[in-house]
Amino acid sequence: MSFGEKFLNYKEELLKDLAELISIESVSAEHPEKCTEALNWMLQKAQSFGLITKNIDNKAGHAQLGEGGLLCATLTHLDVVPASSGWDTNPFELTRKDGRLLGRGVADDKGAALITLYCLRILKEEGVEGKNTIRAIFGTDEEVGMTDVAAYFSKEDMPDMSFTPDADYGICRAEKGILQLELTCKRGDAAVLTEFKGGTVVNAVADTAYAVINCNENDDHQLMRLADAKSGEFDFMYTPDGMLIKSKGRAAHACEPQKGHNAILDLIDLLSANFSLSSLGNLCSFISTHIRLESDGTSLGMKMRDSQSGELTVCVSTIEINESNERATLDIRYPVTFGGKELIRRVKKAADFENIEVNVLSHAKPLYLDDTRPVIAILKESYEEIMGEAPEMYATGGGTYARKLGGNGVAFGPVFKGDPSNLHTDNEGLNEENFMKHAQICLEAMYRMYIA
Repeated sequence: MSFGEKFLNYKEELLKDLAELISIESVSAEHPEKCTEALNWMLQKAQSFGLITKNIDNKAGHAQLGEGGLLCATLTHLDVVPASSGWDTNPFELTRKDGRLLGRGVADDKGAALITLYCLRILKEEGVEGKNTIRAIFGTDEEVGMTDVAAYFSKEDMPDMSFTPDADYGICRAEKGILQLELTCKRGDAAVLTEFKGGTVVNAVADTAYAVINCNENDDHQLMRLADAKSGEFDFMYTPDGMLIKSKGRAAHACEPQKGHNAILDLIDLLSANFSLSSLGNLCSFISTHIRLESDGTSLGMKMRDSQSGELTVCVSTIEINESNERATLDIRYPVTFGGKELIRRVKKAADFENIEVNVLSHAKPLYLDDTRPVIAILKESYEEIMGEAPEMYATGGGTYARKLGGNGVAFGPVFKGDPSNLHTDNEGLNEENFMKHAQICLEAMYRMYIA
């Protein structure tokens, strides 16, 4: 029997606590106070398990077992993205249905966070004598900038060995660079467009968008005919301010925009098929010309890939156009062998033609670790112990806490291949059996780090 299998004895208690944690609506973009509540809940639970805890400025904290030796750690987050439209269940209620666990945070990342805490509890209750110190570190704003880990590591030491269970299996040794840009300009003479709004957060594909247009009856009918031929889904409604057009897409994580359907791009594509770009304004003109319906950066002159991490992706995440301003955000994930500064230059060069200003909202540089790191050996052994096979080594476009671990950590689980986790979209969840397989792998890995 592997040590990790001991976790199975705690399954029902874990799920009961997970239901309570998911009920805290810790959406970092909307309710930061709820993120603090989730952190305090977690630290109080750790104290009830007899673990040492520490709160760093209500931004992050940890539960700890052992003293001395190497500092080993897991790093997870307790904040979540907003609940997008279309859920079949209450997103802030844990639902067990058809062999799946559903709820906002089950996969990203409350489920994994609680599992790391339970791993410390099991190590303690089993009386394991560790040579090292092991911590479960919890953050509260991973989804909106990761200022939590900056605050944490300004006061606490960087781990010698660590992993973050906030990705897929097997071992993620490469993370693409993440460049988030803001495009702005003053409202020009967009004669047709009265209002345009879509998307909610920078790191997700927009699943809804709407525009109010001022046009004649012929244009109305022409747009409706064009809509039938387009790939998007549209609704039309007459209002006192003009024709309201709603665009419905499919949300997805911005690291994989090709898996979603961008409502903003669909709507601009429809409007630009009937109206001149000048009548739609500078921002719509830029998107229609330099992004189109693409997610690979071809029209921006940025299509690229490398063998270590794959291809570049571009996502138009949000847009807002009103009577005075035009604003949109882009999320670009680029290969580990390329530089972000050159990409900024290329976007600015294209934007200059439309008198659009480009501002950098955030820039996370790529991460790449080779196979010789000790933590990778431990994770390989732990996975193989539970699953009976070696894990794959892979790259991601996602931005995990791993790039904040000083080169001493990687992303590892909890999502297995073929299990549709629906990160950042409707009906987020995991297969219940897979969830418990991850719990066993995580316990095995933390056990091996603790005694190494």
